[in-house]
Amino acid sequence: MSKQKPSLPKGTRDFGPAVMTKRYFILDTIKKVYQKYGYAPIETPAMENLSVLQGKYGDEGDQLLFKILNSGDFLSKSTEQGLKSSKELLPAISEKGLRYDLTVPFARFVVMHQHELTFPFKRYQIQPVWRADRPQKGRYREFYQCDADAIGTNSLLCEAEIVLMIQEVFQNLQQTKPDTLDYAIKINNRKVLSGIVEVIGASGKETDFAVAIDKLDKIGEEKVKEELAERGFSAASLEKITPLFSLKGDNFEQITHLKAFLKDSEIGSKGIAELEEVFSILQGLGADVPQLELDVTLARGLSYYTGAIFEVKPKNVEMGSISGGGRYDGLTDNFGLPDVSGVGISFGVDRIYDVLEELDLFPDAHQESTQVLIVAFDQESWNYSLRVLNSLRVNNIKSELYPEPVKLKKQMKYGNDKNIPFVIVVGSEETKSGLLTFKDMAEGSQDNLSISEILNRLK
Repeated sequence: MSKQKPSLPKGTRDFGPAVMTKRYFILDTIKKVYQKYGYAPIETPAMENLSVLQGKYGDEGDQLLFKILNSGDFLSKSTEQGLKSSKELLPAISEKGLRYDLTVPFARFVVMHQHELTFPFKRYQIQPVWRADRPQKGRYREFYQCDADAIGTNSLLCEAEIVLMIQEVFQNLQQTKPDTLDYAIKINNRKVLSGIVEVIGASGKETDFAVAIDKLDKIGEEKVKEELAERGFSAASLEKITPLFSLKGDNFEQITHLKAFLKDSEIGSKGIAELEEVFSILQGLGADVPQLELDVTLARGLSYYTGAIFEVKPKNVEMGSISGGGRYDGLTDNFGLPDVSGVGISFGVDRIYDVLEELDLFPDAHQESTQVLIVAFDQESWNYSLRVLNSLRVNNIKSELYPEPVKLKKQMKYGNDKNIPFVIVVGSEETKSGLLTFKDMAEGSQDNLSISEILNRLK
């Protein structure tokens, strides 16, 4: 049998212990904030029926769905040409797909378990998702999302709390170097975008407008206008929206301008009122969120958003959005549960990891998988070390005993390679006296201590 060269599918990655320690730092930080605001955990399967996924993300999103072949040997009965030429064969070939995000599966979950849930239902979910996208920096085909959603209420308190959760997560992620990450929490409202489309005389083209303007940061104003023209927007319509691309001022000044621009649009005016209420609730909570910026060009490409939309973008790192979300009013309608509104946020773990790595924001403590390594000179010392190891672990100290009493140099190299900060050396002297050699590897110091003294030192 020929040997196979190991490889990974493009857009996927392995994570070693050092990387996973940092990833868990991010995940644990986000999880604690979610729990603080009353969100409970759920999980859903990696794959969903295609009928659940398709038609929820817009045309571009549907094209990025990973479809799963049905069980059985169907392909052997079909010609390659036949598979390429007939879309009618798709249901026979594939009825399932890998989840594209966590929000649509969540809506399906809510409908299926509605009689078991207490509404408003607040859940968080931390699982991988898959997109058949072109891999590049900060964009992967398999990546984790950390979602929190509140469903079953129209209250804009949820939107205000999302802003606060975003702020708290990023505060906690940079405790070692506060204010190192400069970022913006951008907010807009899909009703405002609908109002803009109505005012410029392009009613019915809300989705086309959102898809095009969502690319503003990537392709620039002129290219966005070209795409809008290709999507049927007239020159007069494009001229009317031009001032919005360069809207200036603080949040209050922009809202004042938008009120005048959208005065003849009922839906647009409602969107402005909702934004004002979010700002008012934050003020009532006594919150100071200088990162919060109204951005009228923020669209969020996903088609299911109907109200407030959010996006977090770092300013001092070359990276796309690292968090995003919004309100959706009709997602459960697709599964037979009408008139249920929800709102949620998602953190992109992989992009956040890249940002923290670039800015050197990971705490040193989170790079240690083990606090103490016990090394023994001989078999008798090794046997004695078993009791020492048990004492450490009973006191919740992350500890290891090198699995065999080999040369001390080899054991110490193991500890250095793993960046273990403390080493206990056990030899014949230590077993007789009960005083163990305790080394602080960072300081290069050592003391002879009893196990109780070592425990006090570590605690």
